[in-house]
Order: sequence, then C-alpha cells, then structure tokens
Amino acid sequence: MPIRQMKENPEQHFVVKPHLQNTMNPAQKQPKTAQNGKGPPNQEPQNTKQHNQTSPPTKNRGRRRGRGGRKSDQGDVCMRPSSRPCTLALKPLNQAPCDLVESNGNRSVVNGHNMSEMEMGFPTSSKSLSFAPRPGYGQVGAKCIVKANHFFAELPDKDLNQYDVTITPEVASRAVNRAIMAELVRLYKESDLGMRLPAYDGRKSLYTAGELPFARKDFKIKLVDDDDGINGPKRQREYKVVIKFVAKANMHHLGQFLAGKRADAPQEALQILDIVLRELSNKRYCPIGRSFFSPDIRTPQRLGEGLESWCGFYQSIRPTQMGLSLNIDMASAAFIEPLPVIEFVAQLLGKDVLSRTLSDSDRVKIKKALRGVKVEVTHRGNVRRKYRVSGLTSQPTRELVFPVDDNSTMKSVVEYFQEMYGFTIQHTHLPCLQVGNQKKANYLPMEACKIVEGQRYTKRLNERQITALLKVTCQRPRDRENDILQTVQHNAYDQDPYAKEFGIKISEKLASVEARILPAPWLKYHDTGKEKDCLPQVGQWNMMNKKMINGMTVNRWACINFSRSVQESVARGFCNELAQMCQVSGMEFNPDPVIPIYNARPEQVEKALKHVYHASMNKTKGKELELLLAILPDNNGSLYGDLKRICETDLGLMSQCCLTKHVFKISKQYLANVSLKINVKMGGRNTVLLDAISCRIPLVSDIPTIIFGADVTHPENGEDSSPSIAAVVASQDWPEVTKYAGLVCAQAHRQELIQDLYKTWHDPVRGTVSGGMIRDLLISFRKATGQKPLRIIFYRDGVSEGQFYQVLLYELDAIRKACASLEPNYQPPVTFIVVQKRHHTRLFANNHRDRSSTDKSGNILPGTVVDTKICHPTEFDFYLCSHAGIQGTSRPAHYHVLWDENNFTADGIQSLTNNLCYTYARCTRSVSVVPPAYYAHLAAFRARFYMEPDLQDNGSIDGAGHTVKSTRVVGESGVRPLPALKENVKRVMFYC
Repeated sequence: MPIRQMKENPEQHFVVKPHLQNTMNPAQKQPKTAQNGKGPPNQEPQNTKQHNQTSPPTKNRGRRRGRGGRKSDQGDVCMRPSSRPCTLALKPLNQAPCDLVESNGNRSVVNGHNMSEMEMGFPTSSKSLSFAPRPGYGQVGAKCIVKANHFFAELPDKDLNQYDVTITPEVASRAVNRAIMAELVRLYKESDLGMRLPAYDGRKSLYTAGELPFARKDFKIKLVDDDDGINGPKRQREYKVVIKFVAKANMHHLGQFLAGKRADAPQEALQILDIVLRELSNKRYCPIGRSFFSPDIRTPQRLGEGLESWCGFYQSIRPTQMGLSLNIDMASAAFIEPLPVIEFVAQLLGKDVLSRTLSDSDRVKIKKALRGVKVEVTHRGNVRRKYRVSGLTSQPTRELVFPVDDNSTMKSVVEYFQEMYGFTIQHTHLPCLQVGNQKKANYLPMEACKIVEGQRYTKRLNERQITALLKVTCQRPRDRENDILQTVQHNAYDQDPYAKEFGIKISEKLASVEARILPAPWLKYHDTGKEKDCLPQVGQWNMMNKKMINGMTVNRWACINFSRSVQESVARGFCNELAQMCQVSGMEFNPDPVIPIYNARPEQVEKALKHVYHASMNKTKGKELELLLAILPDNNGSLYGDLKRICETDLGLMSQCCLTKHVFKISKQYLANVSLKINVKMGGRNTVLLDAISCRIPLVSDIPTIIFGADVTHPENGEDSSPSIAAVVASQDWPEVTKYAGLVCAQAHRQELIQDLYKTWHDPVRGTVSGGMIRDLLISFRKATGQKPLRIIFYRDGVSEGQFYQVLLYELDAIRKACASLEPNYQPPVTFIVVQKRHHTRLFANNHRDRSSTDKSGNILPGTVVDTKICHPTEFDFYLCSHAGIQGTSRPAHYHVLWDENNFTADGIQSLTNNLCYTYARCTRSVSVVPPAYYAHLAAFRARFYMEPDLQDNGSIDGAGHTVKSTRVVGESGVRPLPALKENVKRVMFYC
C-alpha cells in the first residue's frame, strides 16, 4: 500500500510514495454542457475552465490537489464527437515497480529482489493508514438551504474522567448493572462520591465531570429482587462494587479534531459524551442499540400475530464541521404484545385455541415464537414472578406429571396448581410452557402466564407485518421533521441533570446547511427513435418515442406458466404484448415462441425447466434457447429462487419472471420496465450518458476506467450458521460505463471483508495459481473492450464506520495483488468509496410550502448534495440525494472517499456519482445509490437463492421429515461454495 509510517506531527499524517505520482491523473477540465432543457449539450467538447474550489486553507498532506491538477503522462485524449468508443493514442505506461505483487511465501518478489512488508510500504497497523483528506468543497449546482436533523452540541469545558467498574458476583444484564450503580449513587452521591453525578455505560466504565475524591474504592450494595412482587418474600442480593480511576479524557484533542487541526478522532471523548447524553433516556425508555422506544411516545399499532410496533427515536453524537452534533431521528420497531399467553397464541395461529386441540405444526409454531420470551405468572395475586420460556411440553397439561420428592412420588400439574395455589386449570387440553433450564423442567400452564412488556421481536417479520410496520414508519418529510423537533423538546436536554453535570448544551433547532442541486445529465438513446436524447425532469423520464441505444435480438424464447389461474389464451396474449413492447423499445423480438406455452406445477420446477430447455433445443436443431419467460403465482414460496438457481447455475439460461397479477392487469408501464430488464439480461444497453459517448466525463473518459461495485449481505437475525454472500460487479464497457458483469461467492457467517477478491492456490501441474473476483473482472473488461483498465473506481456498499480501516486495508491490498498478478508493474490508481444508506441523517426543505424546492412527495429535489457543516471535519465525504421521493422521507446516500489516488475534486466525484445514478437499467428514474453498488446488492441477494436446501441448514429435510446430511464439499474457509454461475450468465446483468 502506498504509504509510509505516520510521523509524530499530526499535520503530516498522509504521505504518498513519490513513484505513485506518475500513475495519477489530474482532475480533467470539465466541459460545460447546456443544461437549460432546450436541447442536448453541444457534441463538440469545449475546453472551458473548471470551477475553482473554495475551501478553508488546508495543508496538501503529501498530495497536490485541487485546481488544475498536474499533466498526465499517460497519453493524449482524443475527444471525438461520435457515439463510438473514444480512442486513445496511448504512450507506454511509465510506472515504477508496483507496491503490491504476487507473494512468494511470506515475502514478496519484485524484479527478483526479496522485499519485507515494510520495504513494500505495507502499513504495519491500521493506525498508519489515513483516509483521503477533503480536497476542497464542491461548487457545481444551484445553491440552496436545507435543514438537517443535526442539533449543535456545545463542547464542555470540564475535565472528563474515566473509572473502571468491577461488580462481583458478575452480572450479565446491563439493566441489573445499572440498578446496582443507581443504588450506589443514591446512597453515596453526597458522601463518598463528593456530590458528583456519574454516567455509566452499564458494563465496565463510569465517567465523571471532575475527579472523584478517591483513586480506588470498594462499595457493598444490597439490591432487592423485585421479580417476586409486592407481597411475596423479598430476595436481597449483595454485590461488591470496585471503582478505580483509569484516565482523563483529552477534550483539547477533541476540540482540535473538530477544528480540522487533527485528523484522528478521539473516540474515548466522543464515547463519554454519547453515554452522558443517553443516561437519562436509558432510565426513561426501553434502550435498543442506539435507539430508545416507549409505548408512551405514540400508541402502539398492532402488526398481527401477537406483535405491535413501538415508536421511538435514534440518538447519536457525531463530530462534524460545525462542531459536535447530536443526530436525532424517528425510529420504529416490532415488539411482542404484552398479552396473556393464550391470547397471544390465538393471534399467532389466527384461530380459537380454547376449544380445539393443537396440531403438531401449531405446536412447532408456538414453540418457535415463544422460545426465549419472558413471561410473568398471574395466578399468585400480587406475586408476579418472571420466567424465560425454554420450550413447550409435547403432552397436554392434563397428562403432565412430575416428581414431588426424592422417592419419585408423582403429582399431576393440574393437582399441584389446585392444591398449592387454589388455581383451577381450565384448558387442560393445551400444552404447558417449559421455563428455566431443560434439566430441571418447570411447567407453567399457558392461562397462568402473561408476556412481559418491552420485549423486542428480533425474528423475521412476515409480509403482512412488514407492510403494517412500513405504514407506521412512513412519514411525510414535514411530519417527520415536526416529530424530531418534538422529541428534542420532550427530551429537554437543558433540564437533563447529566447534561448539566457535564456542561453539555444542546440546541433545539435543526441545523441549516448550504446545499447544491446538481443538474441531471443528458441521456442518449438510439438515433432511430423520435427522441434521440433526453434530459430527465425531477429525477424521472419515460421510454415514449425512444429506442434503447443497444437493443438486443431475441429469436429463440419459450414460456412456462406455473400459475393455475392463468389460462393459456391469457398467457399467450401477455407474451404477445410483451414481445411487442420489446420491439417498440428497440429490440428485435420474434413474436412466436420456439414451442407452445408449457403449463407446469410449481413443485415440479426442475423437471419443467429441463423439459422446456431440451424440447426447445430439439426443435431448433441444437441451437440454445436465449430467453425463458415464466409466469408465477403471486405467492410462490421458493419457486422464484429455485427457478433462478436452476437457470443460472445449471442450464445457463436467462429468465424473466412475471407475477400473475401483472399478467391479468397488463399496464404499458409494467411492460416497458420488463423490456428494459430483458434487454440488459440479453447483453444490451438501455441508455448511456451523453457525456460518456462524447468523452466528457472527468477522470473516466480520458483513459480506460473500470468502475466496481461491491457488497456483502448477511443472513437474517436468528440464522446463526448461514454463510454471508459477497458480490462484486464491474463495468465491462468503456467509455459508456453502463454494463456490469457480476460475480458472487459465499463466505463465513457475518464476515464483512470480501474473502474472494484475490486468492491463490496450489495446482499440482501449474504451481501457484492466482484468481479471485477482481482479477476475473479485470480480465473480462480487457476481453470486452480490448483495453486494460488504467484507472479503478471502487464503490463499496454496506460498511459501517467502525469497519472502515479494516475493509480498506484488506480490500485495497486485494485489488493491488489482483492487478500485480496480471502483469508486473501493473498498478492502476484506485479510488475507494464507501456508500452508506443505513445512517440517520435526513435532509428537509428549508420551506415546505415552497413547491419549487421540493418534489411531488415533499422531499428535497434529486441531485441535492451536501459536503459542508454536517459532514466530517477533515475527511472526504458528502451526502447525495440522487432520487425523487415516492413516499415517506427520502434518505440521502452518504459517500465517504476513503482512498483516492486519482485526485478527484469534490465536484468531480459528486457529479460522476450523481450522473451514474441515472444509468440504472431497471427503470427510467434516477436511483438513490450509485448503480454499481445497487447491482452488487442485487447480485448478492440473488445468490442467496443458489444455496441449495441442504445449505440452508446443516442438513436438509426429506419428504418424510427426516434430516438428510449434506455431502457437498466444504471449501477452505469452512463454507460450502455456491454452485458456479454459467459462463454466459456471468457476462450479462443476470441479477437485474
């Protein structure tokens, strides 16, 4: 990696090895394009000067950036006003020895010399790697003001101290730890604690404003266990608490960091302030992650099957350019309704359970839903003892007996409850709940239990529950903004005793931020259409009077109908309409299928697919089928996934699925969107950026550039063994950068680093062999374009802030090694950008009544970009809302440039990212995240279907309900590899 060890002076934290300067390209001069909507920009590129970037004076940190850049030695760009690929008069690449190369054991070899890691410029730890500094601020676009859900927090001027807390006997529950500490503070605040009000993280750390009167002290705390209710005997537990001084937090360091004078964030100081501001809410509400929930904030709404939604708010302290900021957003989550257990079970099963016996499947469903849930007993008056459910009895209550003494004297559960508590069990046909551990089974009748309030539901929601939850969470921007303001006022941080104690003041006003609205790019369509180019309006356009720029030909296709309610004539009519729409949109589409439409049952999907595939081959004398249309029932269970798995990993056949509801109610818009998907699956292009084909995209058009997108999807909560799926896509056309080939692989459960970016293995014949997804995609780019990429832009989705260092170190290293394995000294400069959608920053129009500043949904306009005030103090990040809202409040994407050897300006990367959002293949709208990242997400999601049933668990279940052990081979990582995609599938956008 091209860096040296960090020096002591924090101002010199970014040092690039000089030889890399040769490979970097300047920010190209940006030609102006006519954006007045009256016509496409002039095809002749104009050498107009780029906007100067105004920014606070910053040190160059080892790289020359910003205005003008330096001349490239990589060749003269031949800009031609044609739609053919730009041609380059390329000079030989004068690149110094590469930094990362194929490894030879533990050492690497460059030009025959052994090099140690340090000689090669590897950082020895993540701390020696610094992220790209901000090169300045963007200037392109119409300026406007937006409001952000960030509230300015004044920095305290007090010393913050950290103390270590040890509680014995050790307690696993944060709530119990907090109760112990609250009791300690109540008893000793005015004496031993010297009037200090400490903040506690619920684990090992205690924080104070100013020192405590001791460096170490032991306390004995007695805590009453209130599980036994009001009149029952109170159980007291004694705990020993040791508080020991650890360190002072450096608030000066934090001040310097916020002022942009230091690049390393003081995480400890930020963490302390975060804990202080959460302390009061921890006591008032139900804390989950960084959010707080309560049934009192808004009336809980029923989601069905015993669940309800609770409203709450997210809270986090963040370092920004305006100083410290408190980010507050609204939140919702599913909770288990605090119902009597019998009522919960009736809701869960959707039927009366009091009068009929339960089936085996009912019992399994109840057990799954209640395992791990806390219940309280209701048959003992005021004694409300709490238990955690561990299972369900297999017999009904009336048959249950248990030993009451060491002589194995047995007593029935019914008798025991009658004699012990005078409680007559009414519904003896129902099973009992098993509570406590499995060795010593405790039985509780369902009718004597109620679910304890405040338990979050962490398992998967069904479709109906998701719809109900979305209804609750979907708020128009104005309503969301009002709720956020109300939350801040209700939390009354000015009255918060902890905030007061630590000297933190929170503003009650949303931050006003200067934003810019980037212009939409011109799109190019085929010259045979009435409209050859198009300027999208408010993030959308349509296919009327336009033809795809590269419409493909479909000669040989077939259709399978899996839906019993769709008659053959209806299916035929639908296929005709779809074929016509493909023709109108610019494809050549044979109106007749190879064989008549084939009707099949969903459970015979494999047999049906293979029959149609082979029957078609016989009919066409061995010519491959090009496309399969499939009509599926609206609720089709595993059918869709099975079909995709068989087509893409077994038959090598492109497929397009259509749901029954769309077949009956044919809409032109639906058919147009399906035709867009079919065209790219066939290897075509729907549209391209006009600036791309006239070679006017800075840092893309000048030299062959490949754009990657990468994502990892993890299994849902509760699945503790399923692998994570990584996907990488890469552009396969230049200069258009519109077509993306994709690769997928399975890796260890919840592993975020992409393991297969680059890999080597030993082959008995060829020796050490290199491979991996980056290498394969670089090779396919060269095959497709005839050029090797001389620049890499890598958009990485799904990485949280805490993983930035790790992911950059590992994945940049893999990119370097993949390049070096192809050719000595081949090290194209890399720009590595993390894309985040799971954040809580929301942007609102400054004036909701001004219709010119919002889209139809009341959201900010597409193209709105923010890189000041609420962004990072020193690093290169920005928020971009590239799409028009449909419903609810738009979430801008957050882009963080972690590494930049291409010297992008702020305008350069912001405009490129925004323009790419208009090239998404599946619809005629700009999308909310840059398409390569979106495609990687789609590919990873698709690959989950490739895990055959035996991969979903350690074993599969056969027809008789028996578990069958899988015999598939496990890879080196301990994860079974996914079935391989067929070669013809890899080359096209199969995931669309």
